[in-house]
Amino acid sequence: ARRQTWSDANPTGRWRCFGYKTLLERDKLSLDIFWLKDDSLTDASALPPPEVLAAEIAEDLQAAQALFAGIAERLAAGR
Repeated sequence: ARRQTWSDANPTGRWRCFGYKTLLERDKLSLDIFWLKDDSLTDASALPPPEVLAAEIAEDLQAAQALFAGIAERLAAGR
């Protein structure tokens, strides 16, 4: 009973119906369908400076490495 909220007149509608034929035409019958645009991802001027992005990425990678090191230690100890 759900009704489509997306249309050409309402391109930000969050519910959109796709017909079976349309899905079959997609590569590998992927259900990974996007029609909503995130303007923050397309506006490069809204991004932080490259050095800030690089520092955030390095921090995330270091945190992930520490988590995996802990997992490896527990596995090695048989826990």
